[in-house]
Amino acid sequence: MSRARIRLATAAAAAALAIGTLPASASAAAAPGAGVSARHHQVQPEAETIRQIPLQGAVNVRDLGGYRTWTGGKVRQGLVYRSDALSKLTDADVTTVSGLGLTKVVDFRIPMELQYDGADRLPSGLTATSRPVSDLGLYGTLVGAIASGDPAVQEQMLGGGRAEAYMRDIYRTFVTSPENRAQFAATLREIADGGQGPLLYHCTSGKDRTGWMSYVLLRALAVPEDTAERDYLASNTFRAAYDARLRAGLKQSGRMQNPDLLIPLQEVRQDYLDAATTRMEADYGSFYGYLTEGLGLDLRTLAKLQNRMVR
Repeated sequence: MSRARIRLATAAAAAALAIGTLPASASAAAAPGAGVSARHHQVQPEAETIRQIPLQGAVNVRDLGGYRTWTGGKVRQGLVYRSDALSKLTDADVTTVSGLGLTKVVDFRIPMELQYDGADRLPSGLTATSRPVSDLGLYGTLVGAIASGDPAVQEQMLGGGRAEAYMRDIYRTFVTSPENRAQFAATLREIADGGQGPLLYHCTSGKDRTGWMSYVLLRALAVPEDTAERDYLASNTFRAAYDARLRAGLKQSGRMQNPDLLIPLQEVRQDYLDAATTRMEADYGSFYGYLTEGLGLDLRTLAKLQNRMVR
């Protein structure tokens, strides 16, 4: 193997460890629902139930249904799912996913993530729709930082609050980037389409791009803001053990002396969400302004979204 190919393989392995794409066997050990039946787990964050779909090769798969709205309704279950990447699913996982009856899978990952992590493993007849949302080069930055193996370089790139600032910048682009807004808007229009069956959308860790998409959808359905925030922050619960294993693997392999530098990138934080909502209010005046002006959703589409998703 040439030196260039060795470097590429090292970078790919490093990125996989950092972003949460261990082989399925390791995923099974880390996944909180590994080896459990396909029924929904019930995790109770305060008053609302979050319905996780336990899989071995993905740890942050959830049904967005079940939340109450401030209008007195309830979000229908079995129509929209959010998840992390599905490229490491086991055969049993694929069977479980098949049982969800999905007719559409939307993948927010960028080409570099697909190159390193691989395409989704899906039931026969189902192909993911690529709808990339920019990560401002975060994935490439992580590949470079980890593959360097140099603690000084890693500290310079990720320490001193730089990782947190990077995350806030990424969240702001969910609002400011026309390309990103177009991807979110297209997904919301598909969810509103009464002729569309159950839909799942995801990114790599299922927490940032997927988290923002879920926050916007829930608020568009009149789910209270604090409930939408709890759904967003719940990624920390579902990913905690898995991400800790990833950091331990990096330390044991000698790739990082201080893998805790990755924690701000692995976690979701209210501060990150606030960066996006503050930008949203500055640019569009309100959440409704973001929906109509930023995402270009007309009143008819918003009404269809309510009619389909809320009972």
